[in-house]
Amino acid sequence: MNLKKLIPELVSGLNDAGFDKNPKKIQSTSIPQIKSGADLFIISPEGSGKSTAIVIGIIQQLKEAFEEAPRAIIVAATKEKALEIEAQFEIIGKHTNLRTFTAFDQGIIQYQKDMIYEGLDVLIGTPKRLNELEKITGIPLSKIKMFVVDDAESFTLDRYAMIYRIADSINKSQFIMVANSWSKKFAKLSERIMKNPKIIKPE
Repeated sequence: MNLKKLIPELVSGLNDAGFDKNPKKIQSTSIPQIKSGADLFIISPEGSGKSTAIVIGIIQQLKEAFEEAPRAIIVAATKEKALEIEAQFEIIGKHTNLRTFTAFDQGIIQYQKDMIYEGLDVLIGTPKRLNELEKITGIPLSKIKMFVVDDAESFTLDRYAMIYRIADSINKSQFIMVANSWSKKFAKLSERIMKNPKIIKPE
């Protein structure tokens, strides 16, 4: 991983976590593409380092805390996965002041809405809870610059409806779909919300 092209605070976090010593192939390939701002499909088997690549890419793009409204949304398939992603932000981004928050189904929705409006940079959430929050205007979308869907191949059609609805409310954003394998559902997704997406797969 070329650390010279990353912000110093991110480099410090990566050094502390040891990621600079043995970066995984999908990370070396996808992070420059995330930095470019392109819409992406990142397709690679489970455990290959995709989620970590997303965390690194978002930290690099957002750099530091800014105003109150979130600038990145990550849709995670489960509460457990959402919390894993948040933990990675805490480790890799510990030298930055970026603010993250995770919204999940079992939480109190009004509390989660209040926390979002108190100010954050990255909102991580499960599909059902993000859908519920969006319906009660619990997610300010005016500043969103990055919209990421993790484990996208596992999502049902009703969950994609939620993704379309949120995407339609965002003025301009980089859309990144992360999956363990390609799904025929991605063709419609690409046509609906993405612009000339690149497909990143292991060789």
